[in-house]
Amino acid sequence: MTLSTDADTARFGALPDRPGKIIAVHLSYASRADQRGRRPAAPSYFFKPSSSVASSGGTIERPAGTELLAFEGEIALVVGSPARRVTVADAWEHVAWVTAADDFGLYDLRANDKGSNVRSKGGDGFTPIGPELIDARAVDPGALRVRTWVNGTLAQDDTTAGLIFPLAQLVADLSQHVTLEPGDVILTGTPAGSSVVVPGDVVEVEVDAPGTGLTSGRLVTTVTQGTASFDPLIGSLPSVDDTQRAEAWGSAEAAGLSSAESPVLDPVLRDKLLRVPVAGLSAQLRKRGLNNVTIDGVQPMHPGTKIVGTAKTLRFVPGREDLFQSHGGGYNAQKRAFDTVGEGEIIVIEARGETGSGTLGDVLALRALTRKAAGIVTDGGVRDHDAVAEIGIPVFSAGAHPAVLGRKHVPWEHDVTIGCGGTTVQPGDIIVGDGDGVIVLPPALAAEVADAALAQEDEDAYVAEQVRAGHPVDGLFPMNAEWKARYDAWRRTR
Repeated sequence: MTLSTDADTARFGALPDRPGKIIAVHLSYASRADQRGRRPAAPSYFFKPSSSVASSGGTIERPAGTELLAFEGEIALVVGSPARRVTVADAWEHVAWVTAADDFGLYDLRANDKGSNVRSKGGDGFTPIGPELIDARAVDPGALRVRTWVNGTLAQDDTTAGLIFPLAQLVADLSQHVTLEPGDVILTGTPAGSSVVVPGDVVEVEVDAPGTGLTSGRLVTTVTQGTASFDPLIGSLPSVDDTQRAEAWGSAEAAGLSSAESPVLDPVLRDKLLRVPVAGLSAQLRKRGLNNVTIDGVQPMHPGTKIVGTAKTLRFVPGREDLFQSHGGGYNAQKRAFDTVGEGEIIVIEARGETGSGTLGDVLALRALTRKAAGIVTDGGVRDHDAVAEIGIPVFSAGAHPAVLGRKHVPWEHDVTIGCGGTTVQPGDIIVGDGDGVIVLPPALAAEVADAALAQEDEDAYVAEQVRAGHPVDGLFPMNAEWKARYDAWRRTR
């Protein structure tokens, strides 16, 4: 005997009863198929438990240790009369109501049951439905619209005219295999625009029949952060890779896995910059009116380190608990920056000179090394300092600190203009660092400055040679006309 509760009444309030079956379509909209790069020849399905149903105004929990909770706004069909081996022409007669649904999925759990989606889509609260039912007799199944908003911004907008498989075909096809019973729910697939949401986000889905005034109303769900972890002694743990990230976010670009081509440093220019000291570059930039180009307060982790590369920027904002909850977990800006740094790039981190926590640790340093980054510069601290040093990637920082990122920072965005160590750094700026510190070269001036600095190095070497021979510095440093003539003659012999 099934005992109904007040909680059941609230959860299934938008439906005539607790559904016996919830059947969902894997892929049905052309826009989504094009996004995924595959178009099925026939529909395929999976089941969701009725225990996953939730009502409008409820919450969905992103489990601890996961990052890829994705929304999917959908049109839900509620069966009104039994359907067994019905034709496409008759199928719509067995649908009583239409409403909105959100087929939430946790991509972190797809690895071991992809296709069945038992774990990834069956969680409590993973199927909000409602809030109002639309009479199926009053609408054209080929002219329904589904829209989804995230935090008030429209994310999905499509109509059933964009379906690969019409709604009636889905009903008829399913009836070939199982008897559709009154109260059963069919989730008819999601269009392009599905993406990842994080704790604090509010997702709204609405289904309507434009021009008729008939609407489901907005189905509202708020994402919260869970605290319970999965037990590794019972089942497999969450796991993700870049393929899952791209599918969850909707594209590699949205997931931060690919970005615009970063400027490639000319090998000849790079060789020159490796030979010239930062102090020489600083002097040449000063001659050209650029004084605020040094990243102050940072020192190399390994004495004698020299770095040259183009900037890939990462920005942290001051720590605030609610913002860290929404932006600090999962596949955040920090992880995306380290996952997408290119060969020869230097990750430059804006930490506002705040040294009260780490801004990276050994795992991210290792990731940067495997991506062949040229180095890391942060005006904040480094956690796991000895382990990072052992990894060997060049790091310039404000020192070591044992605390985790969230103590002082929220990872906010990457590939934007930032401020690091008191100077502005833009993506693609040329970064050069040595024992004197780190300097930022505007790309348009880099070749000119490098050549001038190398020329100055030759002159300084000549001056040092003369001082070593016993000459006084008066008139030699800087050189007067007489010494300049001697220097020019010396150069012609070399």
